[in-house]
Amino acid sequence: MSDVTLDFPATASTPVASKPARKRGTWAGRGVGWALPLALLALWQGAASIGWIGDSFLPSPLAVIKAAWRLTLTGELPRNAWVSFLRAIAGLVVGGGIGFALGLANGLSRLSFNVTDSTLQMVRNIPHLALIPLVIVWFGIEEEAKLFLVALGVFFPVYINTLHGVRGVDPQLIEMARSYGFDRRRLFRRVILPGALPSLFVGLRFALGVMWLTLIVAETIAAQSGIGYMAMQAREFMQIDVVVLSILIYALLGKLADSATRAWERRCLSWHPAFQVKA
Repeated sequence: MSDVTLDFPATASTPVASKPARKRGTWAGRGVGWALPLALLALWQGAASIGWIGDSFLPSPLAVIKAAWRLTLTGELPRNAWVSFLRAIAGLVVGGGIGFALGLANGLSRLSFNVTDSTLQMVRNIPHLALIPLVIVWFGIEEEAKLFLVALGVFFPVYINTLHGVRGVDPQLIEMARSYGFDRRRLFRRVILPGALPSLFVGLRFALGVMWLTLIVAETIAAQSGIGYMAMQAREFMQIDVVVLSILIYALLGKLADSATRAWERRCLSWHPAFQVKA
């Protein structure tokens, strides 16, 4: 840790010890966030019931639920949802892991930053979805193509925010920890990593959105299974209810992933003033 960069601007909050954070709001308070989606669903169903919206244009929520039940009984929906979930998680682990490692390396070492960051920034400005034709040439339509695209999509949000988080740790806090005799490992574990966590979670949440977006495109263009493939097959047979169901499943999976990340964030950052609510 001798290469820890100390001359970057300080932006992160100091991770001081404090009382554990209380739960942020009640279940009733959190349920308010679902009021608008439920109201929109009710409005959608009402418009479809009185004939304002035709089934050929946008099937009603009840029709979508019936399609979900039908595909669940045949096993098609659980199978494709599981395949999409595994692809998303695999891409997140690979791309996010590499982005996290490089973000740490470039945040802690000026030499690593000078050698690799300029190249990474040039690659970052290439739209990763524009690489789909080339990726199909390289990998065909097998799993490697989807994994590569998802990993590439999540890499940069994690990398940029990890780098920002590490560089934003207060240099005076690092010097104070050293004056108390912290070795490199303890300095990283007790000061640098906690100070970088807020930015890390921002990057993770951003990466989750890019992950699902990339997977949707990858599965609708080059796949033989998954939610996107199911939607494209339904489009060929004008099964609009299945197409809408696929879109809603992506939205639900994205919401669940973001909610899980926010819960993990509150747990890991219970010491942070922004995640503490007074009684």
